[in-house]
Amino acid sequence: MKITIDDNAGFCFGVVNAIGTAEEELAHDGTLYCLGDIVHNSAEVERLRQRGLRVIDHAQLQGLAGQKVLIRAHGEPPSTYEEAKKLGIRLVDATCPMVLALQQRIRKGFLEMSQHNPVGQVVIFGKPGHAEVVGLCGQTDGSAIVVSRPDDMRAIDFARPIRLYSQTTQSKEEYAQLVKNIEEAVVRHHGKLPEGYFVAYDTICSRVANRAVQLENFAKGVDVVLFVSGKGSSNGHYLYDYCRRVQPNTKLIADADELQSEWFVGVSRVGITGATSTPRWLMEAVAEEVGRRV
Repeated sequence: MKITIDDNAGFCFGVVNAIGTAEEELAHDGTLYCLGDIVHNSAEVERLRQRGLRVIDHAQLQGLAGQKVLIRAHGEPPSTYEEAKKLGIRLVDATCPMVLALQQRIRKGFLEMSQHNPVGQVVIFGKPGHAEVVGLCGQTDGSAIVVSRPDDMRAIDFARPIRLYSQTTQSKEEYAQLVKNIEEAVVRHHGKLPEGYFVAYDTICSRVANRAVQLENFAKGVDVVLFVSGKGSSNGHYLYDYCRRVQPNTKLIADADELQSEWFVGVSRVGITGATSTPRWLMEAVAEEVGRRV
C-alpha cells in the first residue's frame, strides 16, 4: 500500500507565524497566556500547553493585569486592545496580515457607509461567533450584518447601499453565489443596479482558494483520503466537504485514534491531508499508524 501525505496541506502562514511567536515567548519566559485557542486543533493546543501556553477567555483578562497575552492569527476587535491598555496588559499581536488588512478595509468601508445618504451597511459572509468574524464585526462597532449562507439575506436592507466582505477562510464558490444573489435582489428592489450601491470585495485568503484546486488533484489520485482536522476548524469543514465531493471515500478524523482498519480493505493508495490549521506532525503520526495497521 502506498501512503502519501499532501505536500500542500498544513499550517498557513498566519498560523505558522502565531505558533512561532508563541514558541519564542515561551522559550524566553516559560509561560504565555493566549486569548482563545491559538489554532483550531486540539492536538497542537495540547502540545503548546505542555510548553507553558495557557488558553484564556475574555473574562479572564481582568485578572491578568501586567501580564503578556497573545492575540492569535484570527485577530481581535478594537475593544480588546482598549481593555488590555486599561489593565496594563502587554499584547503580543500575532494577527494574520491577511486578517489585519481585512479589518482595516472593513473599518474604512464602515466609515464610508456611515456618511452615506441613506446610511449604508457592511455585510460579512462568515460563521457567526467565529473568532475572526468577531474581530471583523468589531471594526463596525458591532453593526455589521453577518451572513452564513448564500441564500440567507433576510437581515440585509436592499434599499440601502451595501459593502460586502468575506471571512478569509470561506468558500469562494459560496461567496460568488452570495454576490450574485445580492446583485439580483438589489436589481429587483431598484429596477437596476445603481452605480456604487453594491460593492463586493475579494477578501478570501488566496491560500484557502488555491487549496481547493490542489486538494482536488490530490484526492483524485488516491483510493481513500484521510482528512485530518480539528472539529472546530471552519477552514477544515470547508475543505473536507470539498474533498468529499471529489473523492466520496474521504474520512474526517481528528487524530490517529479515530482510524478504522476496515477503511483500508482492498485499498492500494491512501492520501493524508488536512486543513490550514492541521500540523504536519499530526498528519505524519496518522501516516505512521496507517502503516502499522496494513
